[in-house]
Amino acid sequence: MSKYDIIVLGSGPGGYVTAIRASQLGFKTAVVEKESLGGVCLNWGCIPTKALLKSAQVFEYLKHAEDYGLKVKDAEHDFDAVVKRSRGVADGMSNGVKFLMKKNKIDVIEGYGKVKPGKKVEVDGKDYSADHIIIATGARSRELPSLPQDGKKVIGYRQAMTLDKQPKKMIVVGSGAIGVEFAYFYNAMGTEVTIVEYMPKIVPVEDDEVSKQLERSFKKSGIKIMTSAEVTSVDTSGDGVKATVKTKKGEEVLEADLVLSAVGIKSNIENIGLEDVGIAVDRDKILVNDYYQTNIPGYYAIGDVTPGQALAHVASAEGILCVEKIAGMHVEALDYGNIPGCTYCAPEVASVGLTEAQAKEQGYDIKVGKFPFSASGKASAGGNKDGFVKVIFDAKYGEWLGCHMIGAGVTDMIAEAVLGRKLETTGHEVLKAVHPHPTMSEAVMEAVADAYDEVIHL
Repeated sequence: MSKYDIIVLGSGPGGYVTAIRASQLGFKTAVVEKESLGGVCLNWGCIPTKALLKSAQVFEYLKHAEDYGLKVKDAEHDFDAVVKRSRGVADGMSNGVKFLMKKNKIDVIEGYGKVKPGKKVEVDGKDYSADHIIIATGARSRELPSLPQDGKKVIGYRQAMTLDKQPKKMIVVGSGAIGVEFAYFYNAMGTEVTIVEYMPKIVPVEDDEVSKQLERSFKKSGIKIMTSAEVTSVDTSGDGVKATVKTKKGEEVLEADLVLSAVGIKSNIENIGLEDVGIAVDRDKILVNDYYQTNIPGYYAIGDVTPGQALAHVASAEGILCVEKIAGMHVEALDYGNIPGCTYCAPEVASVGLTEAQAKEQGYDIKVGKFPFSASGKASAGGNKDGFVKVIFDAKYGEWLGCHMIGAGVTDMIAEAVLGRKLETTGHEVLKAVHPHPTMSEAVMEAVADAYDEVIHL
């Protein structure tokens, strides 16, 4: 039997990062993967979707070339070529992970892995042992009873990335990050898109003002939006799909070529041996302590299978923290209140910390500042004036409680707020940190200035 210090089950952004950090710390490490290195994120999620979205963005620029004083005649898109480019980007990233495994002397065990009692992992009938076993098996598209996925007319995100032909009409059920990103992509490509959202607003976890702005921008782009609405049944017997949607006004039947179900994710915790080992699970999540130890010594879990936010960067951070704790390093528990969320539609959405409503609910006396990109010189020059930066501070101590952005490139800007909050920066310190001009990032400083009644450009 092969013996390791650490075996990681799953090679997504949680698993492969964990394995690399373990190897750096001197542990003999192996990673088990049943499909492709990099997991869903690199192969079917974060990375290839961004490639699709970039193609859509470039196509939109071409369609609006005259706004920039340029003439482009009859701009067309090749849907197959767009999909092919996305797959090429994903393949390149997966090959990059293979290189990192070799570079860090990590054994890659290909096959379906299950944890076993006695600190063992079984992969396709062969046993491997380790002092520490870290479960990082991720998640998949969740299915609703009223919306069973057949992979053809009712699809999940995976099929949405590699369709043989572009649909003329599409219904997107769910308006979280996955739903709105695909809604934007297909709409930009020319598909007639309808979003059906159960909650009263789209991107429900975001600040109310961000949700309203995204809804305005989407409607301006021709996307139909139905909130406080629920798909109760789908009929796939004909050429396309007929979806029955229940709203406050009654029932409505929508017709489309296909339905994309984007109603969240389901943890991959079945058939991996948890019951055999006795690892505790609650509400589809493996229970862990602050350092990702399960109730059974020697077994750990990170990423989407645990109760934290189901985000790639969270899984990576959890994995690093987990192995550093195993190595005896002094580590601090992850602050889940300072995790940024990013959505890559157009306009982009990025946020960290409390929304205005949450800050009020928690009893804070707050200062709120907002700066619209319509007042930004860089945004005007770039032709991207939709959106704003909104900041929330505790009025008493100046603590930066939350930051919410919607606009071009804001997913690259949110890190300023994450770092500022980590360093316990006050509003006045942000205000006195000179920001470069002209940039989109100036809007952060201007929003803070607005919160403290010192705004110049409004």
